[in-house]
Amino acid sequence: MAKRPVRYVSSRRRKRSGLRPSSEHWLLLLGAVVAFAVVIGWLTDVPWPTETTTRNRKPRLTMAQARASNALVPVATAKRRAATPFRFRGGPAARLQATECLATVALYEAGDDRDAQRAVIQVVLNRVGAAGFPKTVCGVVYQGANRTTGCQFSFSCDGSRTRRPEHDGWEQARRAARRALRGYVYAPVGRATHYHTDWMVPYWRSSLVKVATVESHIFYQRR
Repeated sequence: MAKRPVRYVSSRRRKRSGLRPSSEHWLLLLGAVVAFAVVIGWLTDVPWPTETTTRNRKPRLTMAQARASNALVPVATAKRRAATPFRFRGGPAARLQATECLATVALYEAGDDRDAQRAVIQVVLNRVGAAGFPKTVCGVVYQGANRTTGCQFSFSCDGSRTRRPEHDGWEQARRAARRALRGYVYAPVGRATHYHTDWMVPYWRSSLVKVATVESHIFYQRR
């Protein structure tokens, strides 16, 4: 039987072929380079805190500090403008809906305190007649309620409505709402369109005029 001829490969050729990377190796190397570049680019875009930014960041006030800060702002009683009686335009169904909206905001925002409820209701009615706000009672109460931030009354977007309170304050709030829709004016807050509790300092405080305090709430009107 004849033997097959044997081919010999030179050592130089074997060495070159052993060093030749496969296509898979090239793809892995390319992927690693791209990933590294992405990470480096992302890290360079991150705004690392510096001594300046840390120094300029205002510390959050405690409740005691906020109360002290609010107490330093005088009540401008002389600048308080008197509110006019609210005239409701609508049928019985619309009036009932407006009553519920007013009672709801009064109870959630002021609890069962009678004067605080009346003050909150007056702010809502003042907003109905002021520029830049919805022209209906319920529109004012639930303005921005579909956003997690930016609602005008916090109860409407912070999940409070899922925990509807059950106590005697509801009927008291409804009576105050019905009375306000018939034209009753809660004079101590005048034409105030904004308020906040005394344990916080909102960013807009300095842009308005402080005209009244009712219990733990501070009321402001436009300049």
